[in-house]
Amino acid sequence: MSVPFSILDLCPVPAGATVADALHHSVDLARRAESLGYRRFWLAEHHNMPGIASAATAVVIAHVAAGTSTIRVGSGGIMLPNHAPLIIAEQFGTLAALHPNRIDLGLGRAPGTDAATAMALGRSPAAADDFPRAVQQLQFYFRDPVPGQAVRAVPGAGLHVPIWILGSSLFGAELAAALGLPYAFAAHFAPDELMRALHVYRSRFTPSASLSRPWAMASVNVAAADTDADARRLFTSMQQAFTNIRTRGVAGPLPAPVDNIDRWWSPAEKAVVDQVLRYSFVGTADSITDPLRAFIETTKVDEVMITAHIHAQAARLRSIEIAAAVRDRLAS
Repeated sequence: MSVPFSILDLCPVPAGATVADALHHSVDLARRAESLGYRRFWLAEHHNMPGIASAATAVVIAHVAAGTSTIRVGSGGIMLPNHAPLIIAEQFGTLAALHPNRIDLGLGRAPGTDAATAMALGRSPAAADDFPRAVQQLQFYFRDPVPGQAVRAVPGAGLHVPIWILGSSLFGAELAAALGLPYAFAAHFAPDELMRALHVYRSRFTPSASLSRPWAMASVNVAAADTDADARRLFTSMQQAFTNIRTRGVAGPLPAPVDNIDRWWSPAEKAVVDQVLRYSFVGTADSITDPLRAFIETTKVDEVMITAHIHAQAARLRSIEIAAAVRDRLAS
């Protein structure tokens, strides 16, 4: 079962730390991931969220790519309706020129924030409906320019930056299939439609110049440590963060872990967050190997992307080390 592992870094700002700390930690994490043989290191566009430092996603990708040498670095994703396709083509064309054959462009259609911030970004309420056309326009800007082409992405034209479609519903699966693009499903926070989306993507896939057969990736949460108790404690940071956002309407830095999460949240909050974080693998290497194997066998994904949303940097580094060991176990 040789399935590559990648990392989705939400560039967390831990309670008690600064945005600068978070950005430096992301580079350190990417360097360690590179040495451990992870395939990709992606960062996500979120706005008005004090616990996430990657709002200027292309800038952070440049920072991480400059601090590494071989791992692919990209977006998971750029929320395309927030931007003119030409601007994204120029940004990622610049990244691809600086770091050839290392840049991925994952695209989503959500705002990556709340409604008020979406308005502040100048996002039209109809922007999501225009997403398929915007993706195709972006593809056009990355192709070799044709004679008489009035508008070119400079840099960008002719660089053929790999585009991925991201999704948490059937919409992205249908679009990725129609355009013949690789597809990444956000099972780490939206698990409900995973299996249906993968089926739609694979059954409707149309080969393209970009991709001859379907390539599906799913993102999941991993909190690994040397003991199960330590791993469960690390995971309480993510549990608190999702509770604050989903049920309490509060966004803040990534909370420090707590010893007993059941004393912190209510049974109703626990039910909500347990459902949202259903695809989470928490424990030692021995504890998470069989569950991860079962996930891969059930979904038949071509690639697994793991989050590293953990408060302490040393624990984040150790978690991805253990996950890499599990990957190697599964491959052997």
